[in-house]
Amino acid sequence: MSVKYTNAKVDLTTTNLTTLYQPASSPSTTGIVKSLIISEDAGATPTITITIVDTADTPATFNLFKTKALTANGTTELLSQPLVLTAGELLKVQASATNQIHVVASIMEVVDDIIN
Repeated sequence: MSVKYTNAKVDLTTTNLTTLYQPASSPSTTGIVKSLIISEDAGATPTITITIVDTADTPATFNLFKTKALTANGTTELLSQPLVLTAGELLKVQASATNQIHVVASIMEVVDDIIN
């Protein structure tokens, strides 16, 4: 088992649902999102929706933050506890407006690299 620290970041230039992070399936990886920072950079008040999509479950979508309001030129840490994602789960983000939101996730990845 090994541990790697990484980040995932996106500038939301569209209002499409966008994958921010997906743990690797080979080798099997667990992603522990330690921080999820949202920054509004256009002086507007858009909203953001953050979901987990479990592709192994039909797929099923779970809302973490549904139309979370942001303040103009504000930065917000959304997590108060770590968020665990396993292979087959996707962390997705969607903005209500284009070119206004940056998202940065700090992630600890635990990789099951034991050879059978």
